[in-house]
Amino acid sequence: MANERQGLVLELLRGVRADVADVKRDVTGLKADMADTKAEMAGIKVDMAGVKADLLATRKELGEQIVGLRRAVVEYHSAVIGHGVIISELEARVRRMEQHLDLPPLGAH
Repeated sequence: MANERQGLVLELLRGVRADVADVKRDVTGLKADMADTKAEMAGIKVDMAGVKADLLATRKELGEQIVGLRRAVVEYHSAVIGHGVIISELEARVRRMEQHLDLPPLGAH
């Protein structure tokens, strides 16, 4: 009976040894996976830094383009308003001449 108990204990110990070996293999595999993940994360961080730099450069370029567009719109608006005043003055003169010469307006033909 003592032999049977020792045999049973040895069998259980061998089973535990095999289980511990399996756990060690799993932990080693997990460590390798973690190292790969860590390397991938470092690569992603580098890529994100590049994207950030590109976004900042794009933002700066767009800001400069918006400033230029605003300037062009203001200049165009000023020119149109200036021409509008000149055109309205011309229309007023034409109306006075039409009235003075007793001519029908251009749209009355």
